Amino acid sequence: MILRADHIAGAFFTGLGLLVIALSGDLPTGNLSMPGSGFLPKIVAGLTIFFGLVLALRANESKVFATLSWGDAKHAALVIAITAAAIALFEPLGFLTTNVLLIFALLAIIERRRLLPATIYSVGVVVTTYILFVYVLKTPLEAGPFGF
Repeated sequence: MILRADHIAGAFFTGLGLLVIALSGDLPTGNLSMPGSGFLPKIVAGLTIFFGLVLALRANESKVFATLSWGDAKHAALVIAITAAAIALFEPLGFLTTNVLLIFALLAIIERRRLLPATIYSVGVVVTTYILFVYVLKTPLEAGPFGF
């Protein structure tokens, strides 16, 4: 059997779905009329497993793994590092500050956008999301040291 890119990707997503099910196993699922906190993770994990298996089964249409170019590895590593930093800073800095910094870093560092448009966009998206969740959906978000 020739190992192809979609074999690797399919196996990764299948494993990720199984990991999410294992980690969310103690959360209550509830039922359709009153879903519990484990309902959505299990649905998403089930779909991830399903599509990972479909991807792996249709792998003959993808490139051979050994012939793949790794030119974007640095770009991917930067995205992962910035996202990991945002995850680590989420509780200490809160939703607003962390997400503004996350989107700004992705736009300014990774995508090399101009600073002013990147700032306006990141603040606009995060403030809109904050207003939607806190005031419209009445869902509390992590507050930072500044109280928001």
